[in-house]
Amino acid sequence: MRIAIVASPFIPAPPVRYGGTELFVSNLAEALKAMGETVVVYSNGESTVDVEVRWRYREAEWPLPSELSGITKELDHLSWALRDASEDCDIIHVNSAPAVTFSPFVPRPFVCTLHHPFETALSNLYERNPQVSYVAISHHQAVLHQKLDVQTIHHGIDLNRYRLQTRKDGYLCFLGRITPLKGTHTAIEIAKKTGIPLKIAGEIQPIFRDYFDAKVKPHIDGRFIEYVGEADLNMKNQLLGGAAGMLFPIHWEEPFGLVMLESMACGTPVFAFRAGAVPEVICEDVSGSISTSVDEMVSSIEKKRFDPFTVRSWVEQMFSADAMAAKYLECYQRILDGETEPDGALEDSGELAA
Repeated sequence: MRIAIVASPFIPAPPVRYGGTELFVSNLAEALKAMGETVVVYSNGESTVDVEVRWRYREAEWPLPSELSGITKELDHLSWALRDASEDCDIIHVNSAPAVTFSPFVPRPFVCTLHHPFETALSNLYERNPQVSYVAISHHQAVLHQKLDVQTIHHGIDLNRYRLQTRKDGYLCFLGRITPLKGTHTAIEIAKKTGIPLKIAGEIQPIFRDYFDAKVKPHIDGRFIEYVGEADLNMKNQLLGGAAGMLFPIHWEEPFGLVMLESMACGTPVFAFRAGAVPEVICEDVSGSISTSVDEMVSSIEKKRFDPFTVRSWVEQMFSADAMAAKYLECYQRILDGETEPDGALEDSGELAA
């Protein structure tokens, strides 16, 4: 089978720093290749994923200079990539809503992974294009699309890229975009209440610069609250591996949260708020703890202890890139064979004991 996976032209696959979708694309593409499939990734010329890469734009560009620049560049990239993929690929796997609009004009079956939170306008777009096979990244996300025939396949990661570290260095960490919805300010509040130092890593996008300056920067002293910048893979391993716990105090319905898997792969438990897909990812008292308030999370951090080997084992059992790729391969084959989704498609990836 020859599979085209279309990413954006903005961020390399895998990403050097920020880029959840590009990390997903890389993990999936390389796992499919290891299973003997032929994979072509459409990204940009800076991508280093270990499969064939085709690109229209040589250089990555993030953050974008303007919204219009992003729209025009993505549409140009998509129209070129989908035309090219239609010539020699059996199935086309897209990862953005605009790509779906090309599906009536491309003589190849489409799979679209839904990476974003529920939005009515996007759901309406998907419903107008039922010829596309849609994949949700969590059961929480899938049930919001009541009118779509959606299969759920959880994300997985390449565990070989993450080092299990059993010795923890007595600090908490926050890793993610510095935004109100991600709860960076809440992580600071939690750290202060526990009395445990906090290391913060993540991208500060221009749109959230005022938030950083007002809610985060005043607390940074370089000792108790430290901002270490954006994290590449090496820094992720050091930061997550050495932490006593990673804080995930989100204030929105997160569709998945790949960073939780990255933390667990380093043997570090995740302390998260109950929202979105969190209960599907964290196994309570095994790989982390789920709370509903700041005080409850503080109490969990102070009282609960986790075995790094057990934390890592949870990811190995439930969220490997190989397991994810096997489910996508089943999805592709079913589509090419002209079969409908299996009964209980929402449960196709298995319920998690959270």
